[in-house]
Amino acid sequence: MNEFIVCATRSMHNYAGEVISCLSQYLSFSKIASQINGVELLGTDRFADGELEVTVNSSIRGKDVIIFSSSARNEAGISVEEAKIELYNAVDALKRAQARKIIVFEPFISCSRSDRATRRGSVGLWVHLKTLSSLGAQHIVTFQLHSDKSQTMVDPAICAIDDIPALTLLERYLCDVYIKTKEKLESEVRDNWAFCSADAGGEKLARIFSNSFGAPLVIAHKQRDYSKPNTVESIHILSAEPVEGKSLWIVDDMIDTGGSVETLIRALAPLKPKDVNIIAVHAVFSPPATERLSSLSRKGLLNRMILTDTVSCSDALLKSIPNLEVVHSAELSAKTIKSIVNNESMSKLLRSFSAGIYLRAKS
Repeated sequence: MNEFIVCATRSMHNYAGEVISCLSQYLSFSKIASQINGVELLGTDRFADGELEVTVNSSIRGKDVIIFSSSARNEAGISVEEAKIELYNAVDALKRAQARKIIVFEPFISCSRSDRATRRGSVGLWVHLKTLSSLGAQHIVTFQLHSDKSQTMVDPAICAIDDIPALTLLERYLCDVYIKTKEKLESEVRDNWAFCSADAGGEKLARIFSNSFGAPLVIAHKQRDYSKPNTVESIHILSAEPVEGKSLWIVDDMIDTGGSVETLIRALAPLKPKDVNIIAVHAVFSPPATERLSSLSRKGLLNRMILTDTVSCSDALLKSIPNLEVVHSAELSAKTIKSIVNNESMSKLLRSFSAGIYLRAKS
């Protein structure tokens, strides 16, 4: 095992601390104390004109550094632009301090949807990944990228990238909290639940849940206005599967403004499902998401939402949206780090989830 340090930019200090606590399950106390107690390794200074500089507060020469960062809504309340600039400066500072290897861990990459050239514009994800690798990052780790092709934006000869599927966190949570036994899975869930894609492009994600739980799949087709961001013209249900009386789970990788799911939920309402729920990885919640989702909940159109904490969810946010449940991801981050620093296979983290096998093992 190479000597390593876990640190964070201001945007993820608390999250990195949770990951370090989880790492205690896998590493001895002496190694924790000497190798990963480095959350506050980096310092951030401001010049009078607003420019930013990052400094390394102790020697890291010859060590592997895992740096957590987020450019989405974060615990420090830092803007997207400032968070990115701080990360870029942090990678540069770590490189100049002669870290042996720099591993950037962004649980959610905020520009992940800017992954294709649909207009005469930039491709934000390419710019972000190219910048990190050019500055000296040798490994980038994230959860649930918006598209599989995004991993091809990085030259593997320069920088590795690992996209860890965080859907397993949500699948396990459904089993632990709402199903609990294999008998209930077989007698109730498979007949009375259905998983629905947020759009045709999200069919793969919904199909993963459908296969995992053995429940029907409902596909929705979303028509966007690509001349404007975050704009949905219409949604059509493309499935012959009857949904009347079923508990529907809309599956997506992220909830941003909530426009797509709002339109979908209103399209599903006339089909008379028992209830409609949302299950997604990233709780982006750009305005006016909270207003839209709260309104749907108050009107009885939305039953519950289950998301992870890859994007910071404050107490105020949790109070503003009824029935919002947050699944913690720090343990998955710790398992990922353990695999990286021990040069272990990540196959266990990438393996497909089966609710039946999981519940049988629990019993």
